[in-house]
Parts: sequence; C-alpha cells; structure tokens
Amino acid sequence: MQKITPFLWFDTQAREAAKFYTSVFKESKMMTPETFDDTPSGTVDIITIELFGQEFTLMSAGPSFKFNEAISFVIDCVDQEEVDYYWEKLTDGGEESQCGWLKDKFGVSWQVVPRALNELMGDKDKEKAGRVMQAMLKMQKIDVSKLQEAYDQE
Repeated sequence: MQKITPFLWFDTQAREAAKFYTSVFKESKMMTPETFDDTPSGTVDIITIELFGQEFTLMSAGPSFKFNEAISFVIDCVDQEEVDYYWEKLTDGGEESQCGWLKDKFGVSWQVVPRALNELMGDKDKEKAGRVMQAMLKMQKIDVSKLQEAYDQE
C-alpha cells in the first residue's frame, strides 16, 4: 500500500469519473467500488482506482466541496502525440486553460506536460530557456515544435 493516496470528493459522479479515468489512462484499473448507506452525507460511493501504479480514492458524497486549480495532477508526456491524446480526452466536456493546464468534465485540474518542456527550460543557456518560457506562456495546449522553434531562435 502506498503511503499517500489522493482522495477526490465528487458530488455524485465518483463512479462515472472512475470509469472515465480508467478509460483515458491505458495503464489503469478500477479496484474497489463500495457503497455506504446512512452516513452523514446520505449514501456514499467510494471507489479506488489505479492510474500508472498510483492509487486514487474517489468519493461521491454531495456538493459540500468543489475542485479548484490549487491542486492539479501532472501528466508526464513523452512526446506531442501523448500530449495531444491526453489533451483531447481530458478537455472533452471540460475546459482548456493556459500553459498546459486544463479542467476535465468533473472540474479536476490536470497539467499535460511534454518532457521536452522541462528539458528546454532547464537549459544552462538562460536566454534560450527564457525564450521557451515566453513561448509556453502564450499556449494553452503545449506545442513541442513551437517550444523548439523558440529555443532555436538566434
């Protein structure tokens, strides 16, 4: 068992979210769906899922709390194809934001980040890294080719 497990409180959509996330992330599984009756929140669904080896617990327990951008999950993408895949899947019914951030249809915030972004921004040449940063700040979905163009400018 992992030491820390993200626990996400949904209004009524924990089961729907669990099905959605396990369909989007290829290395995933739904582990333990449970329903508890007669709780202070009424009937509560609690579902544990695993995404790439990381367990998440999802709970439907009413509208007491809402998600916001103060917490987000970062997806490490190997290339533009992977960025495009997650961006398309997670923005379907959700909303795009800036700099690789989005909210899915449940209001959960994600950062879809290509490895190239960190590599280019981590360059010892601060001028090149700065150009990459400025290019990224103008984007919603991160475009690796535009980051590379900014990096390569003379």
